[in-house]
Amino acid sequence: MCGRYVVAYDPQTLVSGFSLTRIAPFPPRFNVAPMSAVPVVYETREGERVGELMRWGLLSSWAKEPALAAKLNNARAESVADKPSFRQALKRRRCLLPASGYYEWQAVAGAKQPWYITPNVNDGELPLFAMAGLFEAWRAPGAGEQEPWLLTTCIITTAANAALAPIHDRMPVMIERAHWARWLAREQQDGAALQDLLHPAPDASVRAHPVARTVNRGSAEGPELILPIALPDPTS
Repeated sequence: MCGRYVVAYDPQTLVSGFSLTRIAPFPPRFNVAPMSAVPVVYETREGERVGELMRWGLLSSWAKEPALAAKLNNARAESVADKPSFRQALKRRRCLLPASGYYEWQAVAGAKQPWYITPNVNDGELPLFAMAGLFEAWRAPGAGEQEPWLLTTCIITTAANAALAPIHDRMPVMIERAHWARWLAREQQDGAALQDLLHPAPDASVRAHPVARTVNRGSAEGPELILPIALPDPTS
């Protein structure tokens, strides 16, 4: 799964890296939690690729109240095409959630040790994950046309690859750059035709290091959260 991640880049990085025509401003964040506003890349009906801030936690268009979004920050790749909460978004409203990295927690001796997982890229490559996501636009039942839409999003997860399985059994789906256009294309409304993209990232494309448990606190923030730490020797 993915419960916290990092947005340690600026809007211009998305403009150049994802070929966006516009982007909403946002600050860097080192401990993004569900229900936060996060930058999302998607394709408009006119075919423009844009960046927008959306609330992390998908709220289906037919939902009666926004509290339901708190439970839908992730969607499982294995069932996303069948679940009523996700299947329409998979057909019509796919997106990418750029991340500098994300956190995962490993069960160790009755406790949970956080790890920071980042893309393993070559010099000159965009140092960001492009996590597969879905989005929805919600307006309260009975609201007038002047009421603004609430844009919400979720991350699609899959089984962890061999490199990350010792830490956790799930990971976000990472869409490779060569497949961004295919994943975002609004004219593609057959979710089953995109199932081949919903797989674990190659082992060599990720790296991980343990970080301090300070990140366990949702209120913690700052670049020190992603610094590597040395773990105690279990044999000592």
